[in-house]
Amino acid sequence: MSGKNYFTLAGCGAIFLFSSVVALIRSVTEQLGPVGGAAMIYTVSSLILILTVGLPKLSSFSARYLLIGGALFVSYEMCLALALGMANDRLQAVEMGLINYLWPCLTVLFAVLLSPRQVSWLLYPALVLSFFGVAWTVSGDSGLSVSQLVANIQTNPVSYSLALSGAFIWAIYCNITRGMSNGKNAITWFFAATAVALWIKYLFTQEPAMQWNWPVMWDLLLAGLAMGGGYALWNMGIIGGNMVLLATLSYFVPVFSTFLSAYLLGLELTATFWQGVMMVTVASLLCWWLTREKPPKETLQEEQA
Repeated sequence: MSGKNYFTLAGCGAIFLFSSVVALIRSVTEQLGPVGGAAMIYTVSSLILILTVGLPKLSSFSARYLLIGGALFVSYEMCLALALGMANDRLQAVEMGLINYLWPCLTVLFAVLLSPRQVSWLLYPALVLSFFGVAWTVSGDSGLSVSQLVANIQTNPVSYSLALSGAFIWAIYCNITRGMSNGKNAITWFFAATAVALWIKYLFTQEPAMQWNWPVMWDLLLAGLAMGGGYALWNMGIIGGNMVLLATLSYFVPVFSTFLSAYLLGLELTATFWQGVMMVTVASLLCWWLTREKPPKETLQEEQA
């Protein structure tokens, strides 16, 4: 296997692991509590990242990147983990995962707003489609209904708010940290900071004591590997893999994630739910396609020659 194929395979492995995160976080938090379970997951993930990626010196990063990027990263991860853990049931947790996957479209939207570059007007219908897909899913089998959508959200406004806030936060993170990071990655420190923040929150909650057994320890290890291992493999993929292929596959994560979540959590999803998932996925692909960097004409002519 060539070096490029090896790195591409690592990136594909990362996409698979990322797709399992929703189900694994939900499984652990059901057993250890929304906050305590999340704190344990990020603790294990941090240890895995330290062993695989390493713990770079803080002095190698700019203070601005550590403070702003770190605050956004920790906020996003806490929003996602708590939204999944505090969902009323497993089906609602999968809905939270789908809401989270609004971030690719939001990332494109913020990038366009912050850039003078002109884009196709078709981008905006694609953005609307992504939100329509989420609304279609959350409304349930009766089809899109504002009253039903509001009623479903009111059953657990905290989780829905956290999931939506997380999507916006991650989109902001993706746009503003690229320039501040100078090509360096403090992901291990950010994961450790997330674990610390969750443990602090755990100290002020009234969750019952964690009950340990072999099944929950196994689920915790899998969740830690999915989170920490996923980031480690993704770093390998973007270093030397086929980024066009990996970028394209990454936009299918909502489909992969929903499928794995349904399988691992024992759910039977309705046609309406899958329709919403496909809308979000298609919208993400359209946003990427309409804003992708096109090669210079000279390069195209050389390739054609």
